[in-house]
Amino acid sequence: MTAGSDSVLELLPMVFAAPNEALARAESVLHADASPSHASVAHQVIGIWQRDFGDLRIALRHLRRARDLAARAQSPDREADVLATLGVALVHAGRTRQGLAAFERGVARGSGHTRARVLYRRAYVWWVLGHHREALEDVRRAIPVLRQAGDVIWTARALTLRATVHLALGAVDRAHADFTSAERLWDTTGQEHDKADAVESRGLTAFRSGDIPAALRLLDEAEERYAKLGTPMFMLYIRRCEVLMAAGLAPEALAEADAAIAELDEIGGQPTRKAELLLVAARAARSAGDPHTAIARAAVAVRLFAGQRRTWWETHARLVMIEARVAAGRRSGRLVADAAAVAERLASFGSPTAPEASLLAGRIALALGWTADAERHLAVAARSRHAGPPLARITGWAAQALRARAAGSGRGVLEACRRGLDVLDDHRMTLGASELRARATAQGAELAALAQQASLTQGGPRRLLVWSERWRATVLSAPPARPPADPALLSGLTAFREIAARAEAARMDGRPVPALEREQRRLEREIRSRTLRMRGDVPGYGDRFDPARLLDRLGEARLVELVVLDGRVQVLLCGQGRVRRFEGGALAEAVAEAEHVQAGLRRLAHPGAEARLPLVEAAGRRLEELLLGGAVPHLGSGPVVVVPPGALHRVPWALLPSLRDRVLSVSPSAGSWLRARETEPPRDGAHVLVRGPGLATCGAEVPELADRYGTAKVLEYDGAQVPKVLEELDGAALAHIAAHGTFRADSPLFSALRMADGPLIVHDFERLARSPYRIILSSCDTARLATVGADELLGLVTALLPLGTAGVVASSAPVNDEAVVPLMLALHKGLEAGLSLAEALRDARATLPGDAVHRATGWAFAAFGAA
Repeated sequence: MTAGSDSVLELLPMVFAAPNEALARAESVLHADASPSHASVAHQVIGIWQRDFGDLRIALRHLRRARDLAARAQSPDREADVLATLGVALVHAGRTRQGLAAFERGVARGSGHTRARVLYRRAYVWWVLGHHREALEDVRRAIPVLRQAGDVIWTARALTLRATVHLALGAVDRAHADFTSAERLWDTTGQEHDKADAVESRGLTAFRSGDIPAALRLLDEAEERYAKLGTPMFMLYIRRCEVLMAAGLAPEALAEADAAIAELDEIGGQPTRKAELLLVAARAARSAGDPHTAIARAAVAVRLFAGQRRTWWETHARLVMIEARVAAGRRSGRLVADAAAVAERLASFGSPTAPEASLLAGRIALALGWTADAERHLAVAARSRHAGPPLARITGWAAQALRARAAGSGRGVLEACRRGLDVLDDHRMTLGASELRARATAQGAELAALAQQASLTQGGPRRLLVWSERWRATVLSAPPARPPADPALLSGLTAFREIAARAEAARMDGRPVPALEREQRRLEREIRSRTLRMRGDVPGYGDRFDPARLLDRLGEARLVELVVLDGRVQVLLCGQGRVRRFEGGALAEAVAEAEHVQAGLRRLAHPGAEARLPLVEAAGRRLEELLLGGAVPHLGSGPVVVVPPGALHRVPWALLPSLRDRVLSVSPSAGSWLRARETEPPRDGAHVLVRGPGLATCGAEVPELADRYGTAKVLEYDGAQVPKVLEELDGAALAHIAAHGTFRADSPLFSALRMADGPLIVHDFERLARSPYRIILSSCDTARLATVGADELLGLVTALLPLGTAGVVASSAPVNDEAVVPLMLALHKGLEAGLSLAEALRDARATLPGDAVHRATGWAFAAFGAA
């Protein structure tokens, strides 16, 4: 070839180094009187650009023209290279047989270096189709040839692909090694788009491994790189929305999707991608509890998908729209018919969401009193209870429970709920996608609520307690979302998440996924086997809740578990060998009263608000009537443990008159209290005192506590940096942290304590091998929690309890920094005397002055757990 030929061939690597420049030059070549070989390259470059950044139909047109021109040029290697590019495009278009046939011809036509490039691209297609062994075999054949030819770019691509295949197989270490080797090679090239793609791949790897902060950071970096190239990758935005929702950041996911839509409109981007982004936005809005926005986004998505003749996408958007309408309170016969039609279409596609649509139709029909129609739709949904993915089975058991309730069979309700929650128990550790996790949680809560209602009707208080705990255990006792210690389980989980995400992506593209589904089922069986074997070692996976064991461990104490049924509080009083039930008030009234109390405590944290004190005390009396009802005379004189539902986690329980002078502790569940009660303190555990920056009193209690304890580890000012703090906290017997607390209602896992070098967040605590046995958080709002999913509580306190902490003292309201100091000093005096946290806190309140500020400060703090 001539020098001119070499310059034309340089357009091929340029398409992933400077994509827009490559496109412009290729179009210039076609405008000139190009030879068949040059024109073939130009059409191939345009085809690649359109395939990856534009319209796949236009890409196929250019690639077929490139193939024909290569044949006219009588260049076997040129023809082989184009056939490989065409093969990838055909497979992405869902024409798998044609694509694989193109590869067969390409492998036959090419030789040496060119054949190795063809093999690499066929390996990529094998990966897309879920044929991992074939992918690794083709890459194995390609990499030595590419290395021998000194082809840095294609070697790096092959290593990146092999890393991705290893990730799909759960071989995390091998994937990391290949990603690292590929990045070293990319650093020697100008392939900026490939570099950005490598960063995005590492972000996806972090997400599949459960490291959400790292995933967000890497995806942000990838976005910056794409932006510099002028080739925004809207698939990256969709992935980031998934990560944001996995982090509990549905509002941010909605904002991200809306921003991507605006950017797409500004550049005149593809309507197909806009429709996909609108669907993601609708899902995010629904998850964020904004059904009206979800309806608006889904309606536009439906219209666009219909115009694009993308039936699979249109049907899923219709499902989101119906779900949002139901969430907005709408019920009608038309919605029943629409949900049924969507269910039928989804079933024809083989979509795993089809049972959800049938269940939705059945629910609406039940709400309308159409029992015959409800039975028909619920029966269809219930078919999924014995086979298919876990979410479909949970949906099926929920439908079966609703059928049994409609038929008046309490026994049938309880059996269906038990079976459905068993599936959920086995499935919890495999959850990857945020929507899957949220749906499974919500359906688990519904199953338990149905069982609670049946228990209330047919069984006694003890049975109601068991089912209440089954619900709370389902939501609250799952291990933290971090890589498990078992390497084999971590490998299986990583592989499962990768495969499941790719299978769903393939379904959305309308591509067949039987190989992926088979691999997904295999991994699920392997993960289930491992989690069943290690149940005793994983928090929340121990023995079933045993009321007799609870009653035995309570001794002279009383445990009050509050259960909400049909909007009213049921009080379960446990103690003296039995469980009794009392009627409480309306939950909505109690929640409103608790908010008034919080507002009052906020005012009382500042001097000059003494007039609010009688109002706050009166609200405490009303809360007692609503939440304890007739149980008050039966509380006895011993300690009390309160187990509230998520909606009541901000109640300052020490404000209630009957609890004010008691040894009082709070727990997310009775099971959680039992685990804390039976947690052994660490041998030779250290005492750790931490003083963060910016406190009004400068953490004045810390120096005096340091003198008291003598050998305590003290971290303060510049020494209170997150890595060092975590190092000292790990395995400590007692930790006292005086640092500003920041609660993130929108993102509870990013709630933080301010250290010298930045925030110490919940994710940091979750990486401790063992959190401190006792921990005291002496600043504002450290006990605030967010209710997510069905009734799951996320925040600092709930992050600590499953990690080895048996007791926490924290505040659920703003507090006066100066009034905190004497309270904390008195609390530690009680601990030195051998008291528990709850006992020491009760006594510490009694030592405070009787003014409004100090009394409010005492009420704001609570002891959690049982240490």
